[in-house]
Amino acid sequence: VLKSWAVPKGPSMDPADKRLAVMVDDHPLEYGDFEGIIPAGGYGAGPVVVWDRGTWVPAEGSGTEAELRQGKLVFVLHGRKLRGGFVLTRLARGSGKDWLLIKRKDENAERGFELRGELTAARIKRLRERAPPCEVS
Repeated sequence: VLKSWAVPKGPSMDPADKRLAVMVDDHPLEYGDFEGIIPAGGYGAGPVVVWDRGTWVPAEGSGTEAELRQGKLVFVLHGRKLRGGFVLTRLARGSGKDWLLIKRKDENAERGFELRGELTAARIKRLRERAPPCEVS
């Protein structure tokens, strides 16, 4: 399965930015390439695109399952856009689903990082033309 977090403001390459990351249900591996429109009222409603591709590894000395249970996961991304060290830290308040995603200070860090959107009107139009809306059960 794919462990999954929704990051409403998107990730940042700036270590000064602390982004809310909401843990959501695990996703089957085959969802990793999904692009389309999820109809209003459905879980995750709206346009969905693959924003980045790559792999991740636990940071040196990290044990992922134990860290995840304890509320802190340190890892390295090898993506086309997101690269280098990151940390997910669970917030003490609330349901336990709220985490912070923070870029670690490394050679890939970028002060003043500006997130570039992928969901242009033209791209949403292509998504609608390419495939009918997903079925909501």
